[in-house]
Amino acid sequence: MNRRAVALCGVTAVVASMATAAVPAASADTASTPRAAPLTWEKCATKDYPTLQCSSLDVPLDHDLPHGRQITLALSRVPHTAKKSQGPLLVNPGGPGGSGLSLAGFVAKTLPAKVSAQYDVIGFDPRGVGKSKPALDCRPGHFDPVRPDSVPATPAIEKANLDRTQAFVTACAEKYADVLPFIDTVSAVKDMDAIRGALGAKKINYFGYSYGTYLGAVYGKLFPDRVRRMVLDSAVDPTGVWYDDNLQQDHAFDTRHKAFAAWVAKHHKTYGLGKDPAKVEAKWYAMRAAVAKKPAGEKVGAGELEDTYLPGGYFNGYWPFLAEAFASYVNDKDADPLVEAYENFGAVDAAGDNGYSVYTAVQCRDAGWPRDWSTWRDDNGKVHEKAPFMTWSNAWYNAPCAYWPTGSLEPTNVANPDLPPVLLFQATDDAATPYEGGVTMHRKLHGSSLVVEQGGGNHGITLSGSTCLDGHLAAYLGKGKVPRSGGEADAVCEALPDPKPMSTKSGSGRGAALHGLLGYRG
Repeated sequence: MNRRAVALCGVTAVVASMATAAVPAASADTASTPRAAPLTWEKCATKDYPTLQCSSLDVPLDHDLPHGRQITLALSRVPHTAKKSQGPLLVNPGGPGGSGLSLAGFVAKTLPAKVSAQYDVIGFDPRGVGKSKPALDCRPGHFDPVRPDSVPATPAIEKANLDRTQAFVTACAEKYADVLPFIDTVSAVKDMDAIRGALGAKKINYFGYSYGTYLGAVYGKLFPDRVRRMVLDSAVDPTGVWYDDNLQQDHAFDTRHKAFAAWVAKHHKTYGLGKDPAKVEAKWYAMRAAVAKKPAGEKVGAGELEDTYLPGGYFNGYWPFLAEAFASYVNDKDADPLVEAYENFGAVDAAGDNGYSVYTAVQCRDAGWPRDWSTWRDDNGKVHEKAPFMTWSNAWYNAPCAYWPTGSLEPTNVANPDLPPVLLFQATDDAATPYEGGVTMHRKLHGSSLVVEQGGGNHGITLSGSTCLDGHLAAYLGKGKVPRSGGEADAVCEALPDPKPMSTKSGSGRGAALHGLLGYRG
């Protein structure tokens, strides 16, 4: 789905106060969930987050059997320091499969001090993730290089990828047969409500990025009377969960890759790859063909190259590093910078194996997927013709869902007239969660407000250095104020400028810190 121009007719800068400072009373705790003991917090400070605290909470594996098998969630907290607290602010970085423990420290540190001081910022590793137990790791080393070419140009290449996919599914089924039926969004949402109960809060505030927007919307659907404030940054399209959403991503990432090529062409004096974006892009595909035949450093084949350049579609702060590696390989026949870029951006470590295991478990369980591989072949083949950058890479990333050992649930209809005002942020050129998805989420959540970053292409846009975006965020979390207008967007912020070629400051700052926490495929 190619990005379209934003219809911003009628946008005004009017800001209306939509919430009071007092927290209204909430209904009783979920009847089926045992009341948790008070949480015990211990110091787990880091250099970056010196006030961070950690705890854990046992919750039912199956919330329909509250006294059955228990699993453990890992929690983090930066406690409020103001005299008056606005309650807990749960944060989630997306994924599914993303760890939220460090995000609590980042959000507390990066929000204006007067705002963050009023909240207990709560991070958590969702079930199956990170320090929660059990933590899933279906097939360690699943992404070790060199993998088969992602584009199934021959039956042999397709079979190699299918064999690899099925090996992952078999490993998951053998190791986690008793757990996989309960790794899904609704179960994670019920975990969130158990966290609320353990915190002794009648209501929660919530701040989610990417998949975390769907997590928040589903929480709001199941527990609307327990939501006080909610921020959704880079919203997924809740009507495309999950097969259609991934196909739409492919078009958007291809457009974003073309934007990278145009940026490289703009800086021809630095990179020497030409002034014509189309020719620069052609050189990138020539590089891909070359490493498909002879992997760079015996490590970076075609699939690994795609993994290396995919993060550039999430965050343009990486473009200078990726362009340097590109230019070195093409102009100087030097593969070392490309291998280094792969190790920095594309290589998957144990945490990545864990994240991918949870990602597949949630996505495959959450919704129905085609179970006939010919449907995948046809659909992705058609998209690849128009958007070749990552279509097949994305297809194989999600391919386990064609063979997943559990049945599928029905996606949650997040349409909701019962929430307090929700604040959404969306960039017009976001590839991971295309703009139209944010508009759809806005329409589904009655009374919500949408803040648009016009011309922005990054994924996850608040707390990344935009004073305009962060001003709306602070006004909402601080005083409950949201912008209102009669147009599609309730407020518009200009995008931050694209980065300059490599310097000592490239990749530094809030944006890089945030995207290090959000990860990719989020």
